[in-house]
Amino acid sequence: MKGSKQYRIALCLLTFLLLCVLFFISIHVGSLHVSLSQLWNGLFVSYDETVATIYHIRFPRIFLTMIAGAGLSVSGVLLQAVMKNPLADPGIIGVSGGASIMSVIVVMLFPQYYFMTPLFAFFGGLIACMIVYSLSWKSGLNPLRMILIGVAIHSICSAVLEVLNTLSGGNLTGVASIVNQNISLKTWNDVTMLAVYIIPTLCLSLFCIKQCNLLALDDKTLNSLGVNVTTVRVILSILAVLLASITTAILGVISFLALLVPHIARILVGHDHKILIPYSMLLGASLLLAADTIGRILVSPYEISAGIVMAIIGGPLFIFLLRRS
Repeated sequence: MKGSKQYRIALCLLTFLLLCVLFFISIHVGSLHVSLSQLWNGLFVSYDETVATIYHIRFPRIFLTMIAGAGLSVSGVLLQAVMKNPLADPGIIGVSGGASIMSVIVVMLFPQYYFMTPLFAFFGGLIACMIVYSLSWKSGLNPLRMILIGVAIHSICSAVLEVLNTLSGGNLTGVASIVNQNISLKTWNDVTMLAVYIIPTLCLSLFCIKQCNLLALDDKTLNSLGVNVTTVRVILSILAVLLASITTAILGVISFLALLVPHIARILVGHDHKILIPYSMLLGASLLLAADTIGRILVSPYEISAGIVMAIIGGPLFIFLLRRS
């Protein structure tokens, strides 16, 4: 029965199985093909040149998309809980744009500090979020005003990014890789950098389930219960900005994922964050991995970035979900 504990567990298992299937499809897709037995032998038994090539080229981008998909999805869930707005999204409210700008500035002006790019990106995303919050505050947070100001901040950031990209000469090995969502040249170092920040933050988000559920109540009710609403919102916002900013710094801006996944997850498993957050991790990882795999297949031997595929698929799908609800 939909909504029951057994239903939710079965859905989580099915989504995990889908992720595993997508993982092996993504490994297999491309100019090099390996069977499962050859892959196992090449990874754990004896050296295989084909498997070694796949390990160093395909595996990093697969793990990057899965970790990033989980991080962005949970970021969307947290922001929507904080703002009580189903349209809240790191891209729409300008967080991703602020993170991108700081990442580009570091790459352009201080390449020796490239390893600190995620921290600078977090700082940029936090500044963008603070601007949106401060300009939206007028006797309380107004969800509509917040979205409109966020869209304006996002547009300004996009224009600044294009200017910086032009000044850099469109070099895909640096600045433009952040602007154009280029993940084809990522390595295990990028996977390590992303995992070090994202995985602990995802674990912390699991300890904020109760707070996310409480924010569904009216602020006056929460204050009467002794809950410091402002503190809860600040903590959850920092976690959401961290997840979105770090991902943006390494993979670029991925549209619609943080907006779309929470909506689909709520339709499938309901509004309880106890199941919504972990299920969004699985669904987000699956969706971004599927988008990256589709982008590699459609125009092979060329490829379309996962961000563009998400925009093409996510836009119509989100409109369809809005029409249904």
